[in-house]
Amino acid sequence: MSKKLPEADDDEVLARAVRASAQQIWQAGLGAFAKAQEEGEGGRSFTRLVRDGSVLARRAREVEEATGTVARAAERATRRGSSSWGKLEQVFEERVARALATIGVPAASEVEALRRRVDELEMMLAELASRLPVPEAPKKRARRAPKAAAPEDEEGA
Repeated sequence: MSKKLPEADDDEVLARAVRASAQQIWQAGLGAFAKAQEEGEGGRSFTRLVRDGSVLARRAREVEEATGTVARAAERATRRGSSSWGKLEQVFEERVARALATIGVPAASEVEALRRRVDELEMMLAELASRLPVPEAPKKRARRAPKAAAPEDEEGA
């Protein structure tokens, strides 16, 4: 009879399930002890149950130790893998940066420096422009009527 434990998401639900399982195990042990005494074999049945329980407990500890060993090995492998991945990522970034520099693409820091310099120059231009006198608007001239065309000389044509 195996029960599935709930997801470990809810610690309170998991704690209740563990308490319920422990209670059932305790009750099963008491029931086995009572049955052994009823059968009249008392001491021998009880001793056999204790021996079997000890064997199961030892196996459970061995499985737990093996699980812990595997978990520690997996954690070490994960750390090594993430470390290797970080190194690979760094090498890739360095190579990309070198390739971009080779073909003349400016680095982000260079672009940022240029942007700051352009901002400074714009502020200087605005300051200089504010010092200049404001030119007067040109006065509108009255339009003259177009000159009438001179009559053509009949002889010269």
